[in-house]
Amino acid sequence: MPHILIVEDEPRIAAFLEKGLQSSGFVTTTVSDGAQAVPMAIDGNFDLIVLDLGLPKKDGLMVLEEIRGQGAQIPVLILTARDDIQDKVTGFESGADDYLTKPFRFEELLVRVRARLRPAMAASAQANDLTLRQGNISLDLRTHKVKIDDRPIELSAREFTMLEVFMRNPGQVVSREQLLNSVWGYDYDPGSNVVDVYVGYLRKKIGSSAIETVRGMGYRWR
Repeated sequence: MPHILIVEDEPRIAAFLEKGLQSSGFVTTTVSDGAQAVPMAIDGNFDLIVLDLGLPKKDGLMVLEEIRGQGAQIPVLILTARDDIQDKVTGFESGADDYLTKPFRFEELLVRVRARLRPAMAASAQANDLTLRQGNISLDLRTHKVKIDDRPIELSAREFTMLEVFMRNPGQVVSREQLLNSVWGYDYDPGSNVVDVYVGYLRKKIGSSAIETVRGMGYRWR
C-alpha cells in the first residue's frame, strides 16, 4: 500500500488530506514544518510527497531543493495557494513532478496522486488486486470502471468516488460531511443537499437497496 508524506501546516487541510487519502487506500504520515520534512523525505520509506510551499521553519521550495540535492527521486506534488505562473515555473525547476493550487477538489488531487504513483501501483497490482468487490458490484481503481454482474455501469467522476467511499466502508455509517470532504473537497457549502442528490443518482444506477439511509446520521452501504 503506497505511503504518502503530507507536509502541510494548516491543520484543517492536513486533516482533510489524511482522511481523503486514507479512505482511498493510502497510508499517510503528516508533518507541519519544512525542517522536519527534509530528513523524513530523504530517509523515510515514502512513495510520494504532497508538499505545501508556505511552511514554517523552512520554505517548501527549500525542502524540495534539499531533497533533490541529496539525490532523492521520490515524486513530489506541490499543493499551494501560490498560483502565479512564475511560482509554478520555479516549483518545476526545483524538482517538482506536479503542481496543484488551493482551493482544490479532492478528486483532482487523487487523480494526480495516482498518476504519479502509477508505476509503483502497477507493480504492486501484481500482488494486490486493485478492484473493490461488494456482492455483484466491482469497482476497478485502475481503469475507473464499474460493473454489475459483468455489465458495465457508466458513472461520473464524483459518482465513482462516492461509490468507492461506500465500498471501502461496508456496513459503516458514512456521514454527509465525510462524503462532502471525500468527494467535493474542503471548500464546500455544508448546507448543500448535493450529497443526497448524488446518492439518488447512484441508487438509480446500481440499485436502490445498496445504499441505506440512516436517519439523522448519513448513509450505509449494505
